Amino acid sequence: MTTDRQLHLNAFIYPVGHHEAAWRHPRTQPERLFDADYYQQIAREAEAAKFDAVFFADGPALRTEAAYSAAGRLEPITLLTAIAAATERIGLIATASTTYYEPYNLARLFSSLDFLSKGRAGWNIVTTSSEVAAENFGLAAHPDPADRYRRAAEFVEAATRLWDSWEDDAVVVDREAGIYADTDKIHRAEFVGEHLSVRGAFSAPRSPQGHPVLVQAGASDDGRAFAARHAEAIFTAHQLVEHGRAFYSDIKAGAAKLGRNPDHVVILPGLSPFIGGTEAQARALEQEFNELTVPAYGIKQLRGIIGVDLSGHDLDAPVPQELFGDAGDVTSNKRSRKQVVAGIVEREKPTLRTLLHRLAGARGHRVFAGTPEQVADTIEHWFTTGAADGFNIMPPYYPGGLTDFVETVVPILQRGGLFRTEYSGTTLRDHFGLPRPASRFTAEADAAQYAS
Repeated sequence: MTTDRQLHLNAFIYPVGHHEAAWRHPRTQPERLFDADYYQQIAREAEAAKFDAVFFADGPALRTEAAYSAAGRLEPITLLTAIAAATERIGLIATASTTYYEPYNLARLFSSLDFLSKGRAGWNIVTTSSEVAAENFGLAAHPDPADRYRRAAEFVEAATRLWDSWEDDAVVVDREAGIYADTDKIHRAEFVGEHLSVRGAFSAPRSPQGHPVLVQAGASDDGRAFAARHAEAIFTAHQLVEHGRAFYSDIKAGAAKLGRNPDHVVILPGLSPFIGGTEAQARALEQEFNELTVPAYGIKQLRGIIGVDLSGHDLDAPVPQELFGDAGDVTSNKRSRKQVVAGIVEREKPTLRTLLHRLAGARGHRVFAGTPEQVADTIEHWFTTGAADGFNIMPPYYPGGLTDFVETVVPILQRGGLFRTEYSGTTLRDHFGLPRPASRFTAEADAAQYAS
């Protein structure tokens, strides 16, 4: 199928891969997890395939069991700066928490990344779900979701006011007059909220993109409301195309109600593909990884999703459906990933062992085993029927899982006219088809001048 609309592809870099047992498989390289050149290699491969961006998730705590998982992460903004030096076009998206950062410091980090990469930075805005994070910051308890989202809304407002602090033409570099910047065009943020206050002005001019692309990954009620108001790209998890369509429609309609252009909210479900020459080979590869899982680890991960400890449950007995009575649906839920798992249990009636294998692949994101043509077909189907603007590609193992995808699936998408063969721009906003935002202070000055 040929279409004028182009899909977006991100490489979600989860160090050894998105399958929880990937580190045990001979196709992976866990000994390289703290080497910058490993990530530079992956990013260059994604860039050669013309991916929109690479993305690093992160959290301010050790969230996985180091006994059973390749635990530990490099700090992502620092790492993306190293990747920026080794690439030219690909976008660079990092997670950072509004609960455990302060706006001024975080604004400086992403502004610097945007400058050093010449306009390729993106911020995945999270409020942090892990309760153990509080202990790392001297807090007695992790804030509840409603408080975290209220703080997040203030945080984004404060950060964008800081990034807008200098109007685009504030720097004049008038050597003859001895004037570097027009201080009438440098403004204090002057933000005061319930949770945060930031005076400003900012310590740097506006970066190449105006401000980094704002990304969000929550699908709960609070998360969707936040995304409709603020997000320019959304990472989400769905098992069924009809759920993807419902979420897509809900978000786009919510953005439109707030006066935003729905086309400026790019929706990217996660897809973790096992690729083989035949479907049977792809499924056999998936089974190889599943056989390496440790049930005790999977049960601990499941507890973090559904809030129930099933360590005493028979692995070969069905998972009780009653555990999910309050999970809600794709457009109304308090905990989005719990709702995804509830759907799997309701539809498939799995044993605990089977459910652990289903979740081992990508923590609730869609895992698909098939030929390159089948993977391309499912991407096209979601894209052309209103379930996605593209995908967060989550290889079950690195680096080879990405190689398989870019060498076998991307050419099919390109031949069908669905995906670019060359970059048409230089910034992440260019890749996503997003406008460069004007400084609010410039707009306010223009409005005042017009009124006078």
